[in-house]
Amino acid sequence: MSNPKVGIIMGSKSDLPVMQDAIEVLKYLGVDAEVTIVSAHRTPKRMFDYAEQAAGRGIKVIIAGAGGAAHLPGMVASITHLPVIGVPVKSSNSIDGWDSVLSILQMPNGIPVATVALNAAKNAGILAAQILGTQDETVAQAILKFKDELREKVEETAKEVEQLRF
Repeated sequence: MSNPKVGIIMGSKSDLPVMQDAIEVLKYLGVDAEVTIVSAHRTPKRMFDYAEQAAGRGIKVIIAGAGGAAHLPGMVASITHLPVIGVPVKSSNSIDGWDSVLSILQMPNGIPVATVALNAAKNAGILAAQILGTQDETVAQAILKFKDELREKVEETAKEVEQLRF
């Protein structure tokens, strides 16, 4: 991407199938993003450098997906002034995903991380676009169009169901 505004990071490549939803919805909304692997536990210097340098590269929002202990979103939020959206990922070593959800959700006062539902990277992408849309009218219009499409799908489905006879 030529001018990424959203940084999408994850603890390992195994998180990519979940995080792909954020990548795709941002692409659909016309928001450039960069994607990389940054492990809070295995590459702490890389994590620190990423968080410290993101704003200087033009990143406005960071989406951080992590499973298990899921320290990545909170640690990144402790380093940068940028908004961080945490995506808890149900990983192979997870306690049914609750460990990731609670790790990201239970941040101490002063280090907020917006947290979406388990494996809900699509919502993280939408939220990142909504944040950008407060300052970028093109992104705001893309979000409005996206929400109109959601409404239309529900209305079409409602009509189909209303035609059924039970």
